[in-house]
Amino acid sequence: MISVIGTVYNERESIHRLLDSLCEQTRPPDDVVIVDGGSTDGTPDVMQPYTHRLPLRVIVVPGANISAGRNRAFAESTGDIIAITDAGVTLPPDWLEQLTNPFTADESVGVVAGFFRAEPYTVFEAAMGATVLPLADEIDAETFLPSSRSVAVRRAAYERVGGYPEWLDYCEDLIFDLRLKQVTPFAFAPDACVGFRPRGSLRAFYKQYYLYARGDGKADLWRKRHAIRYVTYLVALPALLILGFVQHPAWWGLLVLGGVYYLGGAYRRLPTVLRAYATSQRLSAWDVVYAVLLVPVIRIVGDVAKMIGYPVGWRWRLRERPPAWRDTSTP
Repeated sequence: MISVIGTVYNERESIHRLLDSLCEQTRPPDDVVIVDGGSTDGTPDVMQPYTHRLPLRVIVVPGANISAGRNRAFAESTGDIIAITDAGVTLPPDWLEQLTNPFTADESVGVVAGFFRAEPYTVFEAAMGATVLPLADEIDAETFLPSSRSVAVRRAAYERVGGYPEWLDYCEDLIFDLRLKQVTPFAFAPDACVGFRPRGSLRAFYKQYYLYARGDGKADLWRKRHAIRYVTYLVALPALLILGFVQHPAWWGLLVLGGVYYLGGAYRRLPTVLRAYATSQRLSAWDVVYAVLLVPVIRIVGDVAKMIGYPVGWRWRLRERPPAWRDTSTP
């Protein structure tokens, strides 16, 4: 049996995209369990009619964070294979089939990593998707850590690592992935690719990346990456600007080269994402220029959010002393 689980909070406007696409699966789920964390916008009421179209149970757990919601949904599910997704995504009709086929092909596989792509509704969202979301051909299947927008896990593997870390409010899926990497083989299913709508404003994006970085600090993730960011913005950038003024403007050429390298991936992805946007919306020449100009702004805002959020997470970590999650013998 195959279960689909997820957790939601205040998703009244978007939950129908997920549930409608679940209704259209070529391999229907045997059961669907969604935990609502206490929505105040009537999300459970929107989900209720789908109980006549899906083997769906909606469980309301006020105050449950994402990890607690997923773990409760898992406990209530019945399948030997658990497919995990999220509100705000659209599933292709063969998503569940593609995501679970590798388990049949290889019984040693304990986790199948699906993928996600930008599904922009505005030019801003297209620029956002190109800046922050990789394309499938950029992924190294051996090291890829799947988002819980699209991943499937054998029940035994889920239980072995104790599920999602309920002490962590963001980046919980990375900890879940890293613990699973220690105990079971992964497979990559790039065709199990869900559509994901990027953040629609700089304010929403800033908040998202601040919380991600705060989660990194709480979980002690990616020390090197964060250190490089601080050195780049607080040491290298000011030093090159000063040298350009004091010695020779040629120093600023290094800034240009660094910028080209740093933004190159986003600009390579931008045509692909804009083409996806243009399939449903009119795309003008000004829209393209606007998207090109947005990319460095989005990158800088994201970096600032990370540099502010990361030490906040570390302060929490030093105060609260969370579990040693790298030890899979502990929950």
